[in-house]
Amino acid sequence: MIPYSLTFDQPTLATMIEHDAVVQRYRTFFSFIDWRPLLQPQTQQPRLGRPSHPEIAYVKAFLVKLIEGKEYVTQLRTFLLEHPLLILELGFRLVLDATKPYGFDAQRTLPKKRWLTNKQRTLDHGVVQNLLQASIHALQAEIPALGETIAIDVKHIYAWVKENNPRVSLLGRFFPDRQPSGDPDCRVGVKKSTNLEQADGSKKVQKECLWGYGSGVVAATTPDYGDVVLAEYTLPFNEGDVTYFKPLYMQTVATLGSFPINLTVDAAYDAWYVYQRCVHHGGIAAVPLNQHGHPVYERAPDGVPLCPKKLRMQPTYQFDHTNGYRAQRFRCPLLHPQATGASCDHPQFVKGKGCVKDVNWELGGQIRVQLDRSSPHYKAIYTQRTSCERINSQAKALGIERPKVRNRRSVHMLNTLIYLIINTRALQRAKSINTRLLQIH
Repeated sequence: MIPYSLTFDQPTLATMIEHDAVVQRYRTFFSFIDWRPLLQPQTQQPRLGRPSHPEIAYVKAFLVKLIEGKEYVTQLRTFLLEHPLLILELGFRLVLDATKPYGFDAQRTLPKKRWLTNKQRTLDHGVVQNLLQASIHALQAEIPALGETIAIDVKHIYAWVKENNPRVSLLGRFFPDRQPSGDPDCRVGVKKSTNLEQADGSKKVQKECLWGYGSGVVAATTPDYGDVVLAEYTLPFNEGDVTYFKPLYMQTVATLGSFPINLTVDAAYDAWYVYQRCVHHGGIAAVPLNQHGHPVYERAPDGVPLCPKKLRMQPTYQFDHTNGYRAQRFRCPLLHPQATGASCDHPQFVKGKGCVKDVNWELGGQIRVQLDRSSPHYKAIYTQRTSCERINSQAKALGIERPKVRNRRSVHMLNTLIYLIINTRALQRAKSINTRLLQIH
């Protein structure tokens, strides 16, 4: 709707909108987003008085906030007041006033700072998640075989609390039982741990901690089209990286409608069930081996463990391990299935029991230790892990690292909107590339 103004007639206003650089830039950007999840009819009856603004207007406004680098909603509101024609484009319900140059009162049209802040927290995240999924479906239509290989990583996020400000003097800054008053949902965790060598030759562990959140992301990349986001998940920062794997993987499969063939992650995800996901699809999980301090024992080519004396151990029985996998127990070949009469100087043999090993006998558990991490195939898949780093770099430029909000719900909302921006830009790029390819032929 183009309002009526005593200053500019409607044809003039329409011409101004068509030639406003800011409006046209965002009109082009919004045209690549599938807004159908937000265009469903409202089931709730509006309250008496002025009709509420449509949800699509708020989502578009928060996208503008992130793209323009506005940390606070007050800065967003100021920016929109400086570009009143953009308010028309966003779709807010106008307070008409023919005496105003553009035919409406921008100050009274825009929600106040307090309401915008509240909306940033209470906006239906499921709808915003649907927008992100729709962007992935659009990318699937443009990029062949998108998601055959995926990478997973977690980006740290600083909570907006004084405990994360090194200039503020505090005792017990990172004590888990001293919850910051500024954010009831954030948690403390270790961002980086370093072993420092002391003068006496000993090593001291130095940890860099923060209060905040983690944003898990699934990324895919192609040489021609670049990097895209396939799933995202936000948790408090005290959760380990591997905790993100199952919800992210399930979200990816549900969105793509198929199983990824290969996946790559860092050593923090070295768990048998990560490898298990690729076993049945003919792919590999390119994950560095992480023994978590446990000794490495040798195995025969078929996965059977060798005892410290390099003897092939004897399988006895299988059982359900407390960690959730099917385990195979192996025992000393000199004592089982019956004693051979041979002797061994190993302490366990002297005790009369012999060596015992309980081995993860799931396919994922076997592949974990048998995987050839020096092969070109492994290295080619593992190299694609850098797609997550590039996505995190883009997200950091959009303000994901230090959001100026004070609860998990708002943090997750902004994270999803940031990934929607990244995917929308990727879709613009993909459509442009495909258009040029069609022109060549």
